[in-house]
Amino acid sequence: MPANKQILLNAFNMNCVGHINHGLWTHPRDRSADYHRLSYWTSLAQLLEKGLFDGLFLADILGVYDVYRGNVALPLQESIQLPVNDPMMLVSAMAGATTHLGFGLTGNLSYELPYLFARRLSTLDHLTEGRVGWNIVTGYLDSAARAMGRPAQVAHDRRYDQADEYLQVLYKLWEGSWEDGAVLADRGTRVYAQPGKVHRIEHRGEFYQVDGYHLCEPSPQRTPVLFQAGSSGRGVRFAGQHAECVFISSQDRAATTRQVAAIREAARQAGRDPQAVKVFMGISVVTAASEAEARDKHGEYLRYASPEAGLAHYSASTGIDLARFGLDEPIRFEKTNAIESAQNTLAAHPGWTVRQLLEQNALGGRYPALVGSGAQVAEQLLGWVDDTGIDGFNLTRIVTPESYADFIAHVTPELQSRGRFKSAYAEGTLRHKLLGAGPRLPANHPGSGYRQLNPR
Repeated sequence: MPANKQILLNAFNMNCVGHINHGLWTHPRDRSADYHRLSYWTSLAQLLEKGLFDGLFLADILGVYDVYRGNVALPLQESIQLPVNDPMMLVSAMAGATTHLGFGLTGNLSYELPYLFARRLSTLDHLTEGRVGWNIVTGYLDSAARAMGRPAQVAHDRRYDQADEYLQVLYKLWEGSWEDGAVLADRGTRVYAQPGKVHRIEHRGEFYQVDGYHLCEPSPQRTPVLFQAGSSGRGVRFAGQHAECVFISSQDRAATTRQVAAIREAARQAGRDPQAVKVFMGISVVTAASEAEARDKHGEYLRYASPEAGLAHYSASTGIDLARFGLDEPIRFEKTNAIESAQNTLAAHPGWTVRQLLEQNALGGRYPALVGSGAQVAEQLLGWVDDTGIDGFNLTRIVTPESYADFIAHVTPELQSRGRFKSAYAEGTLRHKLLGAGPRLPANHPGSGYRQLNPR
């Protein structure tokens, strides 16, 4: 690992009121209740670009968190990712207000036909001039399946089987349907696109049947930057095959090191460069001009946070109604079809109680919280990177936009003074900014095998 490895940084957000650190919407300086106003998002994008963030990573969820107490009373009262609006509708406006900021967009492939989804992301890649990434998810909520007319979620590993085929279809559309020289846009000869260089896709698979042409001409990246967040065994194999950036959640450096190694080994087994996969970890930061001020601010935030809302969120992640257990009663593990990594974490701690989980969720969520001056936080971030091999962070909001503004004011200059964070954006697409190898998928990525070949 290079001694001066540059840290990559995304803001982690969601088109809703309560995202990760629940209850903070009640803080008097928090503006998250303005999430349905376009100015909220354009001003946030401009702030992040001023702070040289690589991207704004937008989470999303389909369905509701109805596992805790078997209803949505608390999710509605505390706005636990409910209501939640479509993240993709925000991008054009934010892109128009910025020049370099990237956008990582979560899209659930279980309920999106690939033919239409391919057009939506190609359109955004055109409009942003190549600043779009897709966070590939398959979903995990039974409430979403029921809302979409299904009795329950498809089994965990089976969802990834479907995802593999979904990506095959997208690669054929994005990489193989239109050749690079297809578009002439020649007024004199009245030829916009050359018919011989635009190919019909014929896909006959287990999950999808597609016969048609990609509706969009090639966008700057063709395939958007591919993010993925699954950390189960099957999810890691999927990441090794497809993902260019992987988002993980961990509270332990040793476990993080093992996760990073597993992801990179999966990429190597898929014939890819393991170091080309960038790993981001979720983190919360409370910072100020001094440690004392930061700790005072952290104490202030704790008074507004909702640990119970964090518990309700975790119930949905594990598929286990944690309200059924007494405060000091050991939680009985049950196998469910929810997030496998969350299930595995719970299974690995058989003595955990609700009281302990509430303590872990003191700030409304379970991500590690770094508290201190800018210099102290910078050293802790560098420690995570240097000790575990991760490449950067998805920085959650606690109070918005204050959390991001504080980071930019206090932490960013410290990282820059250590030579570990950029002082200016590189030119080019999001893929080039993150990976430094041009706008398109690299030659050893499986998606590139569909490029300018007969895509049938």
